[in-house]
Amino acid sequence: MATQRRFRFIYGFTAWMLLAVFGLTLLNSVTLELVFVLSLIGFLITVELTAPFTVTPQWRRRLKWIIVFGLLVFAGIVIRRILAILPPGVF
Repeated sequence: MATQRRFRFIYGFTAWMLLAVFGLTLLNSVTLELVFVLSLIGFLITVELTAPFTVTPQWRRRLKWIIVFGLLVFAGIVIRRILAILPPGVF
């Protein structure tokens, strides 16, 4: 049962990533930042959609560190984008 849930998580995230990269390729806008942001969104959605109701397995508890790291990198991307938009004399 636990292995099926792991595979459901892996299959869901893999499908999300393939669709995201395929969509970005069709739009001709593949950048590392967009791929990372879309993969983080897909990861968070997959984590929530495959979450068990009662008991949290050990492998799911370790996902929080991946989420924290992803959100920190996302914050860095957002800050870098904001600084690029601002005029040079503001900051």
